[in-house]
Amino acid sequence: MTTVKIELGRRLFYDADLSANGTMSCATCHEQKHAFADGNRTHPGVTDESGRRNVPGLANVAWFTPLNFADPAATTLETQAATPVFGAHPVEMGMAGREAEIGKRFGRDSCYQTMFARAFPENSGRIDFPNVARALASFERTLISYGSAWDRQQLAPNAQAGSALFARDCAACHSGANFTDLSMHRLGPADPALPDQGLFEKTGIDADRGKFRTPSLRNVALTGPWWHDGSARTIDEAVAKHGLTYDAAEAKQLIAFLTALSDTEFTQRQSLAMPEEACGKRL
Repeated sequence: MTTVKIELGRRLFYDADLSANGTMSCATCHEQKHAFADGNRTHPGVTDESGRRNVPGLANVAWFTPLNFADPAATTLETQAATPVFGAHPVEMGMAGREAEIGKRFGRDSCYQTMFARAFPENSGRIDFPNVARALASFERTLISYGSAWDRQQLAPNAQAGSALFARDCAACHSGANFTDLSMHRLGPADPALPDQGLFEKTGIDADRGKFRTPSLRNVALTGPWWHDGSARTIDEAVAKHGLTYDAAEAKQLIAFLTALSDTEFTQRQSLAMPEEACGKRL
């Protein structure tokens, strides 16, 4: 990571020229105000094909592996970038078979020529998708969020009580500093009739049907709707999908704790927002 790679990656993150018809950037689905989720159940791609899975928040993705809901091969941010750009199940940014066009598009911009040359002197500033992915990954590694009330040890009494419930009922899977064990689990029995079979689609192993990676709960109150398919419209519904039941007071306590994992500074940090200028000129 270098400052110039991060600067380039930030600009690319917000550039819709990474999509087939110039209508979708990474930030189209990963909005800063939603902690880099998007607030929708799923998001359609450039062909208007419906999305299959909910857009996850990106807080602290530098420490995540695997990175996708149900693909154990997506172990680095550089490799994961190909999924939205070139993926066809479903189509997101729609650039499958058009990798060479990425270099041509950005290569026509003299500012991008300068930025790539500064970021990648080792290969003469080559403008191609591998360097695009490296720059995006550098920016994404700056999406650091450790400023919640929980991090500051400033939990209100209700949230403090909720933390005890969380430790008892949730922390086995939602563990560690990012509240995820980064493992894949299935809640409830497998159902071969469901349209999304999760990890099974990659492994072909029956025991993997319906398994998805534990999501991080960082900024969870800001990243809804919830679940791998966005089917939980409220945090209460997401909790209920785990088979957990609480009385009214306990439910409020648990939600107070989950809300205390929000880092509102992260959603407003200027260094993560769409850049206003590049190469000394306004964009």
